[in-house]
Amino acid sequence: MKAARVIGKNELVVETLDKPKINEQQNILVKTKKVGICGSDRHILHGTNPLATIPRVVGHEVVGVVDEVYRESELQVGDHVVVEPIRPCGECYACKQDRPNVCEDLVVFGVHEDGGMREYFAINEKQLHKINKDIPFEMSVLIEPLTIGAQATSRGNLQDGDTLLIQGAGPIGLCILRYAKLKDVKVIISDLDQSRLDYAKLQGADITINVAEKDLLEEVRSITNGEGVNVSIDAVCMPQTFETSVQVTSAAGRVVVLGFDERPANISQMPITKNELTIVGSRLQTYKFAEVIENIEKGKFDDFDLVTHQFELNEAKEAFQYIDEHPEQVKKAIINFN
Repeated sequence: MKAARVIGKNELVVETLDKPKINEQQNILVKTKKVGICGSDRHILHGTNPLATIPRVVGHEVVGVVDEVYRESELQVGDHVVVEPIRPCGECYACKQDRPNVCEDLVVFGVHEDGGMREYFAINEKQLHKINKDIPFEMSVLIEPLTIGAQATSRGNLQDGDTLLIQGAGPIGLCILRYAKLKDVKVIISDLDQSRLDYAKLQGADITINVAEKDLLEEVRSITNGEGVNVSIDAVCMPQTFETSVQVTSAAGRVVVLGFDERPANISQMPITKNELTIVGSRLQTYKFAEVIENIEKGKFDDFDLVTHQFELNEAKEAFQYIDEHPEQVKKAIINFN
């Protein structure tokens, strides 16, 4: 079978590997149909993902069809499935607190072990979720990134009536936006790229702010009559945007951080204590697949046409290069397996 593997910094090859065999632990063989290219996949390729190990077959936004089952399973050959990419230990403090996404020994599909950018993969059925066969693969490949949006809004305790600021109108920012708009909230979204902001407006953003032209702090103060936003989610993930998140958030508000940037941010204690802010991280997801799949099957994301570019597996290297060279043109690129 063919697979796209990162073998070194900025080195990706499409190579031939043995087709995996299923066993008691990895009891389901999946034939891959679509794989989304995530920012974290690009970071692995560019050597900037501190959590990844290489060489590595990347890809964690994966949908496919069950091809073979080892003994009995709730899944059957022909079922459409999406991968839940986390495999926790079940024994550490985080797992016992029912937060397996931050397990001390967490294994992430496509990061710590080979992922889905290959024609077939073997995996335990616990990491697969069945989806309705009527859902197009171009839609179901968005389930995993939508779980990131579900997690971030959950970590921010987003409530009806809240005002939310999302910094960044890239794929993750847009998934947060769409999930936030399942509630009765006002969403402000900021970015440097006007075309992304225009698309965010079409996807339900109430207010867009081009930070290349306007001062974000001043705009938020004006929009909220000086109060600030109730929830701020940083999908840009830079030290400066983290600082801004704290500055724009109202008293009793919540700040959600998604980034892995190891550079320090310059944040004083005063606004945190004075406003009794809650600052939380949001990593991957915890038990969000079922609700995202339910919302998709109910048609709540039918108009979420995030996929803009599709490539074949033998074009994987070119796909990554195209995203790097044309970020303003790409919302979500996927690899097709035919």
